[in-house]
Amino acid sequence: MRTPPPGAHALVVGASGITGSALVNQLTDAGWRVTGLSRSPVPGSSAEHVAADLRSLASLRDGLADLHPTHVFIAAWSRQETEAENIRVNAGMVRDLLAVLGPQGSVRHVALVTGLKHYLGPFEAYGQGDVPDTPFLEDADRLPVENFYYAQEDELFAAAATHGFTWSVHRSHTVIGHAVGNAMNMASTLAAYAGIQRHLGRPFVFPGSRTQWDGVVDLTDAAQLSDHQIWAATTPEAADTAFNVVNGDVVRWRRLWPRLAAHLGVEPQGPGDEPQPLEQQMADADGAWAELVAQHGLAEPDLRRVASWWHTDADLGRDMEVLADMTRSRLLGWAGYVSTERALLALVDRYRAERLVP
Repeated sequence: MRTPPPGAHALVVGASGITGSALVNQLTDAGWRVTGLSRSPVPGSSAEHVAADLRSLASLRDGLADLHPTHVFIAAWSRQETEAENIRVNAGMVRDLLAVLGPQGSVRHVALVTGLKHYLGPFEAYGQGDVPDTPFLEDADRLPVENFYYAQEDELFAAAATHGFTWSVHRSHTVIGHAVGNAMNMASTLAAYAGIQRHLGRPFVFPGSRTQWDGVVDLTDAAQLSDHQIWAATTPEAADTAFNVVNGDVVRWRRLWPRLAAHLGVEPQGPGDEPQPLEQQMADADGAWAELVAQHGLAEPDLRRVASWWHTDADLGRDMEVLADMTRSRLLGWAGYVSTERALLALVDRYRAERLVP
């Protein structure tokens, strides 16, 4: 529990996503005044709501005109077809947001969530070229490729220098948490995949590479990421610093996959000689999902709002080890730890309880 500083008012940008919704919950539970920014209200959210389109400077000006937050948490991005467009759109959202909020003079700290593509490169050049050694260190040089994370950071640094607030950057690995309609949701994706395979009488085949199957990997629980952001925003020693943030343990998919399969009631099967991407395996899954929706009374008939095959394929298909170092946070006193296996299985149970997966 992170007690709010006097007069604190948090603005969570991207309040409907995996990261943003977890952050709203933690902030409100700790007694913060919280406003969530999204284009439409989030059902059941404990935060106040402000409607704005991050891609429209005019919309931001209108929506934020009467809002004077002290702490801003940016946990939103918009996927585009090319990295050049990712840069234009996502860096523009950070720039415009802070151009509206900065001159108001109320902002004390801005936290920006990015990820390990800071070290791996964007999707267009993912894992290509000279990737830093693992575990990734926060002071690694930027890769010589276009990357919207770098562009977002640069906008943050420039606005902080202009308007005098402190900042933090939070580079998470794959985030597991609760959200519906999110473009990067491994937990609900794997649960939906298992449900479809069980319904069709097919095995729960690991879709990724042998490297990911046999190697060690870390993940980031959304609650862990939220706590890390609030800690950095309220800890003077953490100001103006970029951090990695992962759960603190490592897992091997060859051990976790059978346990996940047993929890989901499907027969596990390891990888083939080559990855078997979910986008291919699930290309004709809409019919099976419709049957599952009718059979189990599922709450979300649109499979695309539950499963993001492409993103899980990218994570599980990597032919390299991916781990993040947490020494920088540990030396400053942050001691967060989450069991990845327990968090993943608990999340599956929550999705089932809410009838989002069978």
